[in-house]
Amino acid sequence: MRIIVDYKDLESGFNQLKIDSAKYLSDYAIRIKFSDGNERLVDFKPFLSKSLHPSIKKYLDENKFSNFSLTDGNLNWNDYDLIFPLSDLYNGQIGA
Repeated sequence: MRIIVDYKDLESGFNQLKIDSAKYLSDYAIRIKFSDGNERLVDFKPFLSKSLHPSIKKYLDENKFSNFSLTDGNLNWNDYDLIFPLSDLYNGQIGA
């Protein structure tokens, strides 16, 4: 017996998924509502704190971090200066 996994099929669900709304709560946490009805509370603080890159570290300024927009169904900071894979946001886990 041969099992064939078409990874394109697995990823196709994420191609149709988008963020419908996102609300900054506090302390680098954002509540995200997805087009399939699921919600996630994503804590970005560990990622931002661990990063050594200055272009990411600058978002430890809470005013900069909280100034995101929804662009094409994804979170976007400062014209794609900072953006995360939709699958990571959906899973509620972002990594460095």
